[in-house]
Amino acid sequence: MMKQENHGDEGANLHASQDDMESLVLDEPPPSSNGQSSPSASTSVERHSTTATTSSTSQNFNSILEPPSYADAIFTSFDSSSSNGHENPKQPSYQSDPPTRSEFLKIWVSDPEKELELTNSLVPGGTSYYTYLITTRTNMPEYGGPGSEFTVRRRFKDVVTLSDRLSESYRGFVIPIRPDKSVVESQVMQIEQFVEQRRAALAKYLNKLAVHPTLKKSEELRLFLVVRGKLPLAKSVDMASRMLDGAVRLPRQLTGEAAAVTDVNEAAQPAKGGRDLLRIFRELRQSVVNDWGGVKPMVVEEDKEFMERKEKVAEFEQQLSNLSQQAESLVKAQQDMGETMGELGLAFVKLTKLETEGAMFESQTIRATDMKNVATAAVKASRLYRELNAQTVKHLDKLHEYLGVILAVNSAFSDRSSALLTVQTLSSELVSLQSRIEKLEAAASKIFGGDRSRMRKIEELKETLKVSEDAKSCAVREYERIKENNRIELERVDRERHEDFMGMLKGFVLNQAGYAEKMANAWEKLAEETSAYERDGN
Repeated sequence: MMKQENHGDEGANLHASQDDMESLVLDEPPPSSNGQSSPSASTSVERHSTTATTSSTSQNFNSILEPPSYADAIFTSFDSSSSNGHENPKQPSYQSDPPTRSEFLKIWVSDPEKELELTNSLVPGGTSYYTYLITTRTNMPEYGGPGSEFTVRRRFKDVVTLSDRLSESYRGFVIPIRPDKSVVESQVMQIEQFVEQRRAALAKYLNKLAVHPTLKKSEELRLFLVVRGKLPLAKSVDMASRMLDGAVRLPRQLTGEAAAVTDVNEAAQPAKGGRDLLRIFRELRQSVVNDWGGVKPMVVEEDKEFMERKEKVAEFEQQLSNLSQQAESLVKAQQDMGETMGELGLAFVKLTKLETEGAMFESQTIRATDMKNVATAAVKASRLYRELNAQTVKHLDKLHEYLGVILAVNSAFSDRSSALLTVQTLSSELVSLQSRIEKLEAAASKIFGGDRSRMRKIEELKETLKVSEDAKSCAVREYERIKENNRIELERVDRERHEDFMGMLKGFVLNQAGYAEKMANAWEKLAEETSAYERDGN
């Protein structure tokens, strides 16, 4: 992910005298009408209003691009147009709520608190964890309508549970990827830095869920945001319990007893962990047969348009990854240029100080004045480069963000593949059951009066066959539902990608052009100031 380092104010870096630094004071953006400094998240319209009376076209262009102060620019969030977790964690701002006539769901994550894990262990001490205050404001009817506000405390484990429940309940949807557990980072980073990073990541994740047209109305998200205390969402069964449950049921499944038949809807779902060992073995065998070509699969992916789009998504991911790397290189180059300009200005400041203190001739004073002008221009260019870099990070970080979107898209594709595999597995089981019934019927027909034990077994297998047929029908419906979810979500992601990339490109280009013009103006002003003594030399 592209990151912007905090290099501090130039005044802290340039170890010059107070008189020297006073000569390097740079123009600041005008304060807002209420007497307070303009916030970093102010809109271009607000900035434009401060210079609406300017007649020059270039001045109007610059007024739109007027950057915040250097300190504000460095700490500006990547996407100031939406709540993504970079607001003041102690004082979330509610001033940017959407109009009440439009449906909105806004979430803030703040106030991390360290708590002790309560266990039944006799060993003193114990582990600790952090909880975060989650504040929600909305006018959605699912949350009680206009003016609804809720606050709950949640830990990271609760977010993991929410993500798991959404993945299980909304198969085929492009669900935002939750933040990683970051075990390694928690060990190498300062705890305060790690907690703040996680707070911002959680806020960004929850607000992505809040703008998803389907997930924002989900009962899982509502319970997470509204119900205080313990999260009322069932946790996933741990692997050990799943394996034990599967081992207990395995003998019945192997003997083919009717008691081994599960619920139709459950049978239509893919195998989960060790909950059904035999089912896992069957699906694994089916996938190996399909992949290795031993037997032609009974159900295959026939949607050529979908397969083409899947290939395009893979190609897009590869190109996007390359573009993201190039964007990081650009950020590094601009950062280095800003630092180099600042060091150049510092060097001229020191030389100016030396010329001034030991001046014996008028020519030394003239040179000192010219060098001071160069130092001023270099420092201003350094500052502009750093502000430009902050804006570059803000806009081009969208590339990195969409790498996460591609992961979510691939996860939705995996839901589709899993559902298809379930249909294939149930189809194979039906063929196997039908074959067993036919063999038993043939064997029983050779015995005069029939074989009661075989007839009883045939009836059991027919009952199992009926349940399996119903399960397959249910699995086919689930597969078709996931296919439709994939189609709808791909269209949504494509629309949002168009809007996001247009906004990214517009912001990136305007800032590059605007800051380039500001830098050119600084150097042109210096050229005009030095042209007089150039004419004198002629």
